[in-house]
Amino acid sequence: MFERPASGERAVLVQLDFGEPDIPERLEELCLLTESAGGAVCAEVNGRRQSPDARTFVGKGKVAEIAAMRAATGADLVIFNHDLSPVQSRNLERLLDCRVIDRTSLILDIFALRAQSAEGKLQVELAQLEYLSTRLVRGWTHLERQRGGIGLRGPGEKQLETDRRLLGQRVKTLKARMARLSRQRGVQRRARQKGDTLNVSLVGYTNAGKSTLFNALTHAGVHAADQLFATLDATSRKLWLEGAGNVVLSDTVGFIRDLPHSLVAAFRATLEATVDADLLLHVVDSASAARAAQQAEVDRVLAGIGAGAAPRMLVWNKVDLTGVLPTAERDDYGRIRCVKLSARTGAGLPLLRAALGECAGNRLRNLPDAPYVS
Repeated sequence: MFERPASGERAVLVQLDFGEPDIPERLEELCLLTESAGGAVCAEVNGRRQSPDARTFVGKGKVAEIAAMRAATGADLVIFNHDLSPVQSRNLERLLDCRVIDRTSLILDIFALRAQSAEGKLQVELAQLEYLSTRLVRGWTHLERQRGGIGLRGPGEKQLETDRRLLGQRVKTLKARMARLSRQRGVQRRARQKGDTLNVSLVGYTNAGKSTLFNALTHAGVHAADQLFATLDATSRKLWLEGAGNVVLSDTVGFIRDLPHSLVAAFRATLEATVDADLLLHVVDSASAARAAQQAEVDRVLAGIGAGAAPRMLVWNKVDLTGVLPTAERDDYGRIRCVKLSARTGAGLPLLRAALGECAGNRLRNLPDAPYVS
């Protein structure tokens, strides 16, 4: 029998294998997401299917197994490492007699927990409301006002329709505010681009060490922790490089596989700094067994936001955990394509500073920046 933790909701995790690679890594990532949201993992349920069940996603036998596991562990909720339809969520909650959330809902919850700035909170709220709008499905008879009866008589509009209308109005208001913020950011970016300052953005998979590297280079003191999505709010600082002057370095939100489309859309104002950067530093967790898949996922998201062709340089981080020596690798044209370092210990940081200085100098001389090499 599992012991109940002092705090945090207990969760049963569900991961099905539909033929995708890296199933163990996917389940490990779900555990980290659950812990990042303040939950405690008390059990895991695995299975293999050809395709999801339309009604419950997992099928009757697996539902019974999940229910038994929840009862045995006293779990408070069940978390699926998949996207569930509103009907599937409702059916599962009825059959399991507990809250059931999917991967998108879990990530949105973490974003809501971590957002600090006013802009970050706006973006998270917009993503949550757009996700919720797909969950306003028919069948909420306890919210209907047209059935009649004491306390249920109203202006002839179902509560569900009222909720949908009010939600739509709030989404419209948030999008207008985000559009204004986007225009303000655009003015600031154009002002920076008028000069010869190199604009560099840190990108990478969540928990790859971007914020630690940002702090090591700029001494900015932004929040950095060994957890997923520790950084949500974009931060920019000037970095002085010997022989090249100032460059502007920006820390951005990390990416993750199956990143909800609503989040990408809501955080577009923040991600525009990535799109307009002169150089992207793609930070990779070299100690992760799934680094190749994580690197490919970052490439996919960058292509989706219009930054697929941006010049970029690989930063192979956490070499202190792998025993690899810090080094700077060049391509056949002599341009730096990859810097291997440890942001935590500082090993290899002078190599990265030299590489950035070289890119800044190339820009002043109108030479091509470092290409991206996977």
